Amino acid sequence: MPGRRGLLAAIGIGNAIEWYDWSIYTTFSVFFSTQFFTSGNADTDLLSTLAVFAVGFVARPFGGLLFGWMADRIGRQPAMTLAVAVAASGSLIIGITPTAATIGVAAPVVLLLLARLIQGLAQGGELPSAQTYLVEVSPAPRRGLWSSLIYFSGSLGTLFGTVLGALLAALLSHADLLAFGWRVPFLFGGILGVFAVVMRKRLAETPVFARATAPRTTGRRERTTWQQFVARPSALLRVIGLTAGGTITFYSWSVAAPTLAIGQRGTDAAGALWAGSVATVVFIAVLPLWGALSDRIGRRPVLLVSWVLLAVLSFPLQALIQGQAWQLLVAMSIALILVAGTVSIIPALFAEMFPTGVRALGFGLPYALAVAVFGGTAPYLQAYASAHHAPAAFTWWVIALVVVSVITTLLSPETRGRDLDTVDSPLASSGKRA
Repeated sequence: MPGRRGLLAAIGIGNAIEWYDWSIYTTFSVFFSTQFFTSGNADTDLLSTLAVFAVGFVARPFGGLLFGWMADRIGRQPAMTLAVAVAASGSLIIGITPTAATIGVAAPVVLLLLARLIQGLAQGGELPSAQTYLVEVSPAPRRGLWSSLIYFSGSLGTLFGTVLGALLAALLSHADLLAFGWRVPFLFGGILGVFAVVMRKRLAETPVFARATAPRTTGRRERTTWQQFVARPSALLRVIGLTAGGTITFYSWSVAAPTLAIGQRGTDAAGALWAGSVATVVFIAVLPLWGALSDRIGRRPVLLVSWVLLAVLSFPLQALIQGQAWQLLVAMSIALILVAGTVSIIPALFAEMFPTGVRALGFGLPYALAVAVFGGTAPYLQAYASAHHAPAAFTWWVIALVVVSVITTLLSPETRGRDLDTVDSPLASSGKRA
């Protein structure tokens, strides 16, 4: 098994590639929307493309269920290796799909939907398997810091896609971007997936999982993975409540904001993409700081401060974006600093809520459901509200979900420093879990 640096690199690089594959769809949607949809209205075609983006989230709960069960039954390492391979195949399909002008409207739309469903399945499985692996190999006093690697590396992947978009926008004409330039990042994502698979196959299983699945002779009747899952309704509801505010603020600001600024606020495409890139760098820089702070003062205080400020500043930050790239940069940077306070520690918090035998599935399925419902619809709802001159409606929706997360945090126990081997009770297993 690789050393600590190799281990973190294998998890981080694979996660970055997975997020790159997932996010470039939104980044380049303004360029390829008219290639697949032919309404004659650019705004309508963009909304249709973002609707497909939302449909991709339908598969995420199935990915959380399938890969979460696989991670808890077979192992974290094979689950996260398979997840990144599946994600890369989805990118490759998009990259080679012919346009509506070549094979008609129906065929490319079907292929686009298929690719997004494949990527949704993989993304739903990546987070529970990779997050669980990372948290289980991290030292308990630094678990919050280590868990920030998930969004740190993932955001690097998203940033790479955004920078690639900015470079292509600067090097190619708008006509070239529409004709072939948008395909480049999708094809590249397929190639990168092979590299990620090779790295992850070199990883050994986590010691926590190995201890939990070692044969035991206690005479105690074992509970299946599913029995353990359904026995924790309050923990499952807490995952949904904590995810609701985090996912909608993340997708609104980290993923959809540049597209909204270009399509609805009149911001120059290259300027908006560069602004998004710089804001993402700010986001990446503060992630480990929030994670380390949660190791010192606890998970709950960090979450509460971040969410309350996000709710208070939602309207002022949206109002700041009026068509200039610098306005987008300032608004995104402030918002993402606060978003980082929530997402940096979520992997550690969720892992500390469940025992080893159901840790991946326990948060993977409800998390994916919440992301699909609240995060996957965010770019479409934001664009729809803005196109219909009602942006305030979406902002109120964001605030409402953040309030749900605040209430959930207040009702949740502090989990910092918990022994992962003894959460709830150690799992007795002999390989018969279902």
